[in-house]
Amino acid sequence: MTLPTILIADDDRSIRTVLTQALGRAGYQVRATSSAATLWRWVEDGEGDVVITDVIMPDENGLDLIPRIRRVRPELPVIVMSAQSTLTTAVQATQRGAFDYLPKPFDLTELLATVERALKQPLAPAAPKAPEPSADDSLPLIGRSPAMQEIYRIIARLTTTDLTVMINGESGAGKELVARALHDFGRRRQGPFVPINMAAIPRELIESELFGHERGAFTGATNRHIGRFEQANGGTLFLDEIGDMPPEAQTRLLRVLQEGEYTTVGGRQPIRANARIIAATHRDLRALIRSGQFREDLFYRLNVVPIRLPPLRERPDDIPALAQHFLAKAQAEGLPAKTMDHSAMALLSGYRWPGNVRELENLIRRLAALVPQPVISAEIIAQELAEHAAPEPAAAEGTGLRAEGDEPDNMTAVVERHISRLLAAIRESGEEGVLYERALADLERPLIRMTLAETRGNQIRAAALLGLNRNTLRKKIREHGIGVQRKVG
Repeated sequence: MTLPTILIADDDRSIRTVLTQALGRAGYQVRATSSAATLWRWVEDGEGDVVITDVIMPDENGLDLIPRIRRVRPELPVIVMSAQSTLTTAVQATQRGAFDYLPKPFDLTELLATVERALKQPLAPAAPKAPEPSADDSLPLIGRSPAMQEIYRIIARLTTTDLTVMINGESGAGKELVARALHDFGRRRQGPFVPINMAAIPRELIESELFGHERGAFTGATNRHIGRFEQANGGTLFLDEIGDMPPEAQTRLLRVLQEGEYTTVGGRQPIRANARIIAATHRDLRALIRSGQFREDLFYRLNVVPIRLPPLRERPDDIPALAQHFLAKAQAEGLPAKTMDHSAMALLSGYRWPGNVRELENLIRRLAALVPQPVISAEIIAQELAEHAAPEPAAAEGTGLRAEGDEPDNMTAVVERHISRLLAAIRESGEEGVLYERALADLERPLIRMTLAETRGNQIRAAALLGLNRNTLRKKIREHGIGVQRKVG
């Protein structure tokens, strides 16, 4: 029996060596080169069962090879690796016909699993060529953290489908940016992108806003009103804060998703729905289902492809890039040019950002407008964060909760302050049945993430350190959306 042959093209000798050894131990034959020309010659000669190629090589861009490979050998899967780990790179690789895209540094276990899938899974026929995002386009999403890389890969895979997507994330994390990226890089990019925020519309008007109404349908309906479904015809309808949709509108939305048509309020003629649905929420919909506030059947209709958008505190490595992006954006809008020193950037990266990316952008715009110095210092950042940080909820008398500053920070004090914030948020939102799961997740997520960082992504060692079964650890990694990378490259 002939062993499968993996062709590798990367100008980094250390990566070629690591991949050759890992794939060899896994039972594959390997041929490795530093040039695109040699890889192309092997492909033309009929060699190889899977290609793994870098993007930037001395003689050619690896992305330009993919369409040529698909033309001469459409059955040959191509896996793309890149240190230029942006959304544009992921989308370009996918739309040119790559089997998968892996950002550097990558997880060896994941790469081996991808190679195995590529050998077993037949390639889909080449999709009709679609306009590709330009490398010069202003990127809709910023960040190279493992969590954001997974978001990019999901978006890239969805560019050739109209599957319904559910985005879950805290307020200010950028859920609408993800929805817009799914639209702008997808098959319906030529159609309209129509957002509607369920929390911003009076409950009695939501059905009219979504589906439209006829003249005379209710008091005050003096003219026919075109709803968002009709406005989004041929494009994308973004249902933001879907957890705030009232029960009557949930029932009508479910009917649209099941039957593909709707009627206006007061109308009788069915209208064919032709919009891709992307929904988003900051709320725990499963908890709302348990409390009878959200329809379970509607949840499963919307949750076809779930995307968890991590809060900014879970990806602190992205904060410097985001801050620089917002400084440049402010300058482009006419505000004075500003830079930020290293200590100031370190303070930004250590802050927890309860308002997420939106809070960071507002801070940067405020600093660009109001700070007279050209260089923003750590002292300025510290003062701003102290002045604008959300006040700690006061501890109720007799609860046993300590005020911050009563004693030095220890685990108990930190956890108590965090639970105080959760309780305050839940009082404000009116949610029930979520406190235990949310508090536990907030503790488990950084614990697992930091343990994996300590073991450089080795899940066996991390499970041993935590005292968990490896399968339990892997389940929790999936539940919390934690990116895992063995540091290669």
